[in-house]
Amino acid sequence: MKNKTIVIIGNGMVGHKFCEKIKQKLPKHTIIVFSEEPIQAYDRVHLTDYFKKKSAEELFLVKKEWYVENNIQIHLNNPIIHVDTIKKRIDSLKGISVHYDYLIFATGSAAFVPPIEGTQKEGVFLYRTIEDLDLIRTYAKNATKGAVLGGGLLGLEAAKALIDLGMEETAVIEFAPRLMPRQIDDAASLILQNKLAELGLSCLLQKSTQELIGNPRLTHIAFTDGTKIESDLLIISAGIRPRDELAKKIGLVTGVRGGILVNAQMQTSTPSIYAIGECALFNDMIYGLVAPGYEMAEIAASHIAEESKSFKGFDMSTKLKLMGVDVASFGDPFISEPYARTILLEDRNKGIYKRLNISNDSTRLLGGILVGDASSYNMLLQTVNNSLPLPEHPEQLLLGEQANSKPATSGLAALPDEALICSCEGITKAQICETVALQNCENAEAVKKCTKAGSGCGGCIPMVKDLVTYTMKQQGKYVRTTVCEHFDLSRQELYDLIKIHELKSYDHVLDALGRGHGCETCKPLVSSLLASLWNEMILQRGNDVAQDSNDRYLANIQRGGTYSVVPRIPGGEITPDKLIVIGEVAKKFGLYTKITGGQRIDLFGAHLNDLPSIWTALIAAGFESGHAYGKALRTVKSCVGSTWCRFGLQDSVSFAIEVEERYRGLRGPHKIKSAVSGCIRECAEAQSKDFGIIATEKGWNLYVCGNGGSKPQHALLLATDIDSKTCIKYIDRFLMFYIRTADPLTRTATWLNKMEGGIDYLKNVVVHDSLGMGEAWENDMQQLVDSYQCEWKVAVEDPDIRKRFVHFVNAPDEKDSNVRFEELRGQKKAADWNVETV
Repeated sequence: MKNKTIVIIGNGMVGHKFCEKIKQKLPKHTIIVFSEEPIQAYDRVHLTDYFKKKSAEELFLVKKEWYVENNIQIHLNNPIIHVDTIKKRIDSLKGISVHYDYLIFATGSAAFVPPIEGTQKEGVFLYRTIEDLDLIRTYAKNATKGAVLGGGLLGLEAAKALIDLGMEETAVIEFAPRLMPRQIDDAASLILQNKLAELGLSCLLQKSTQELIGNPRLTHIAFTDGTKIESDLLIISAGIRPRDELAKKIGLVTGVRGGILVNAQMQTSTPSIYAIGECALFNDMIYGLVAPGYEMAEIAASHIAEESKSFKGFDMSTKLKLMGVDVASFGDPFISEPYARTILLEDRNKGIYKRLNISNDSTRLLGGILVGDASSYNMLLQTVNNSLPLPEHPEQLLLGEQANSKPATSGLAALPDEALICSCEGITKAQICETVALQNCENAEAVKKCTKAGSGCGGCIPMVKDLVTYTMKQQGKYVRTTVCEHFDLSRQELYDLIKIHELKSYDHVLDALGRGHGCETCKPLVSSLLASLWNEMILQRGNDVAQDSNDRYLANIQRGGTYSVVPRIPGGEITPDKLIVIGEVAKKFGLYTKITGGQRIDLFGAHLNDLPSIWTALIAAGFESGHAYGKALRTVKSCVGSTWCRFGLQDSVSFAIEVEERYRGLRGPHKIKSAVSGCIRECAEAQSKDFGIIATEKGWNLYVCGNGGSKPQHALLLATDIDSKTCIKYIDRFLMFYIRTADPLTRTATWLNKMEGGIDYLKNVVVHDSLGMGEAWENDMQQLVDSYQCEWKVAVEDPDIRKRFVHFVNAPDEKDSNVRFEELRGQKKAADWNVETV
């Protein structure tokens, strides 16, 4: 093919992808790019991360040298103002005139600004470019109350940006009756809304904005229903409009509602001109995701290179994490009876919603929605896209209870080689497996470098990891499990290196051992390791931003937006005076009280700004944090034992108190529960605990790795007829071994179930010290015991920490007006969220 000149208008992600594709196919062609932005192509998908980065360069898709190395001419800050379609010539704003053989419109889209009075006021911004974000960041320094107009994907991303910038209040305003109306249904939206409310984001649904008030700066937002809210910063993210103004000017055919009309080869009404990305209209649809834009770039480049490919539409399934909350939709998320059957799982306690739409004959998955837990998204998407058969009981796909030994007709093995894994880059299962098998790419990062799989939106990364593991096991290779893409280390390796280098904060760990900016996977994991190693107050050294939300406030956030306070009551033993104090505190602060199954008293309904005052009163009476919010020792339950019971063989209460006071505050991979029973009658239910102790005539029997809850499992006998000192020694070793080796969020029962050799191996390690680590583990535990401090006490005595416990920084005594209560048997309970007012 004779060398041609190809001019690209636009240097966004899709325009840049076209440059890559055409250079691969026709390396000798002349490529010239014109961009109206002053900087080169950058990652708009992760635009919100710009607030965490030091410079725009960290978002650039390639280095500046890439354009020179690939002989691509790029003109920044120089938009095209005229196109002569007869002479095939373009003119730029800065006077450059170029002949073209092919012209590519990759002009993208612009933010849609609704016809609302006041959109030109100071404090009103769009959310499309790095320049927009720079303006927002500068203005936010003098703003306290932010709002976002639009509750779709971009709107919620913008809301996250405001929270990251430290807004005291952030609200999302949505005209529809639910968030993300194009991706999820009403029930899923309610779950998402409640989860976001826990993180400080209020949602105003079914709200039509009438006017933006203020002179000259924004101060209020008024709605058509007569209500208004205070706001001094507003981001408009109410949708997009294709950038087709130049196309219209030169006579290209466009849609009634905008967009440059294209055929299946991405050609416009003028065959030598193509349109790709969000400016292109195909079959009456504008595709607003990066993956279909990349596919359009591939199709256009292929057609110019005289390859036979065509665009057939694109799957708009999507998975993202909004402020730490998984949200995904796939296939047809809204199809219902009589065209399909629906399977639902809704857990408001954990904030999880799952919906599967299956065919009427129960053989095929048609689509679904996931909120709160989207770990199964990639496999469910592949099941839809490749028409994989459903199991006999399709509900297993929601419950995750499929057998461990899956037949070759299910899971990854059942996926055809042509199954599309990375839709952004068009990478198939076969390509990934070949990369692992033939090019020794043995982790997701290596696969990404070789194939670019996962370099776009990143949603396919979990499946890429699974395919790497799957292929390596097929080859009989050892599989090394790493924490995440930011740490090329296993949890145990990370633990050891943190200890060796004496790293004390998440930032120090990331700088020394990791890369990038971290994620919602590694932040709480590293925080857990730091707490397990050093036992320092978790909100110091800047570690608070890496904690789970409950740890961040030293209390569990509950339904309705309030918090629960659970003081420690070692062994369940409490004096009348302490009981009176709990009653007085509950009465003063209007708290709901309940005796728990772990022999403690829960106080529910506490406002965030009341927590320090509640803790102060409890600490003065001798109470301390019960760590109900942490992945830590919760309780050591006891019966009355020989103190009162005529069957009691040993003093179970005294031993339970000793055990609980030794391990209080100890943090591990998951929560830890214990119990001490004074005789074989087992009134403390010790055999359902992570470690349980039962009295015998000669001393104590020690049981380990039990589990109550949704999947109960009896603990197994580790040692018999041991004295109290030996029992403590074995518990020290057992807990340190567990902390050192268990995967994140793994209870002791699951840990043992996965352990090669099971209880016999564990007994050899703990009782017989087969690894020679016993003394070291005992010393490590003693250091943790000696360094214990009550986190509540530190929080109320440290002014910098205490001041965080307020709803509104400028009104520290003001309570959240969205929190409401209802009467329940002489007490109060949290009322359901009011969707219209939250």
